[in-house]
Amino acid sequence: MTDNKPSRRLTPSYRPEQTRSTPPCQHACPNCGDIRGWIGIVAQAEKNGIPKKQAFERAWRTIADVNPFPASLGRICPHPCESDCNRGDKDEPLAINAMERFLGDYAIEQGLKFDSPVKEDHCKSIGVVGAGPSGLSFAYQVRRRGHDVTVYDGRDKPGGMLRYGIPDYRLPPAVLDAEIERIVALGVRLVMNIRVGLDLSLNDLYERHDHVHVGIGAQQGMTMEIEGEDGPGVITAVDYLRAMNGGQPPSVGEDVVVVGGGNSAIDAARTARRAGARVTLLYRRRIEEMPANPSDIEEAIEESVNMVFLAAPLRVERSDRGVPAALHAVRIKLEGEDESGRPRPVAVPGSDFRIPVSGVITAISQAPDFNGLEHCEDLLDAGGPKGSREGLLFGGDVLGLGIAGNAIVQGRYAAERLHETFMGIVKSPDESLPILDGQKVNFATKAFMPMARPEAVSADERLGNPTLEVYGTLNEGQFLNEAGRCFSCGSCHGCERCTMYCTSNSFTRLDNAGPGRYFSLDLAACQECGKCVEVCPCGFLQLS
Repeated sequence: MTDNKPSRRLTPSYRPEQTRSTPPCQHACPNCGDIRGWIGIVAQAEKNGIPKKQAFERAWRTIADVNPFPASLGRICPHPCESDCNRGDKDEPLAINAMERFLGDYAIEQGLKFDSPVKEDHCKSIGVVGAGPSGLSFAYQVRRRGHDVTVYDGRDKPGGMLRYGIPDYRLPPAVLDAEIERIVALGVRLVMNIRVGLDLSLNDLYERHDHVHVGIGAQQGMTMEIEGEDGPGVITAVDYLRAMNGGQPPSVGEDVVVVGGGNSAIDAARTARRAGARVTLLYRRRIEEMPANPSDIEEAIEESVNMVFLAAPLRVERSDRGVPAALHAVRIKLEGEDESGRPRPVAVPGSDFRIPVSGVITAISQAPDFNGLEHCEDLLDAGGPKGSREGLLFGGDVLGLGIAGNAIVQGRYAAERLHETFMGIVKSPDESLPILDGQKVNFATKAFMPMARPEAVSADERLGNPTLEVYGTLNEGQFLNEAGRCFSCGSCHGCERCTMYCTSNSFTRLDNAGPGRYFSLDLAACQECGKCVEVCPCGFLQLS
């Protein structure tokens, strides 16, 4: 008698699938940069027959597609991508920021230029207010798409907070100049020393251009609102850094107190040390709550910046000559949480103390300067990043304080939206891909190798040469080794382990193989043993 029941598989079925996922480094990047992609171009260049220099250029162009400032951001970005790097669970994360800097410097050294703008039949005229990272990013993106762009700025040089808010020892002006000149070479026009809203009205821009983008930075420092603050010898960190970068050092004397715990506070403190002052930094929380980059805090301590934690300013005492003589402060205790979720600082009664000073630098917060642009501020307060007037867009610090990478991506997004509007393009929402879990990565496939670290100069050397960069650029060998450390999380890098272990010849190498695309998978031939998933080092193959 024939048994017509279907046969049952006696072993478990492990059906593989070539998956698509987002690596955690890309997810953490404010610019959503294809970090895995540009590192893969370099790491896999030899197996794909790509000459080294060609790979470097391709990698740089991949970065520049979303960020025209890799040499600059490679120096100043706090690199949240590295904190999320899966490699950190094995030994240390990739030195992504240093690798970006290498490629940015390489492009400058080689004189690499952006591709010529596309020729657009329906090009528009666009005015940009602000030549900072957001405005220049926006200008770059719309110009490369074929539109005419003019950027207006009230300063004599472009760069915004990149130039006037970051010390030269962190971002040399020559590096920033080179990356801005590359944008200008596309045909972006710069009109400097024109303050829109004061020298030129927004209505004037509306008459000259089809659209206007407002991308001004937070170049106005906030005050402490304490007794004795108004007067000589007390200056905001924004104004102090702008003056120092402009070669006009303000008079703060030799005993300086910096109030604040963010990046501007650390930058101001370290700059004052380089100017020869004795510096004390006053912060109302603990060192672990400081929002400044941890590495910059460590370097400030190395440079003998004295840090006083759990203390807040009360008043500035002035001498008979009207200059600061002391900063009176109070001890702080932390109780519960404030609205931001951080420990709430509370003054300790009777704990007042006095710090002798010759100058005070306040670095408690910053805000955009809407002088002459109050209409824009009203639109933002009303609730929309696009405002309520057709033809007006916003970007940069006017949408909220953040790092330079945030400003750059806001400029890019605004440019992409505007171009789509011009061209009548209806774009589908970007596909949301899952973030690859580090547990999907086979750490055993990579040998232990610590992160590459660029050469650093000593604290004495830094203080003796105020514009000297703290770190150098990776050398080529370090850069290549670092690229080789990448797990290529979620993207095939052609290791061939799947083909070596497959007993059913289910994998076939593609003719146009390259990063992320090396083999096709024939599921009809697959015996579903799951071995390929087990040996895949990067999590590209997973069980369906």
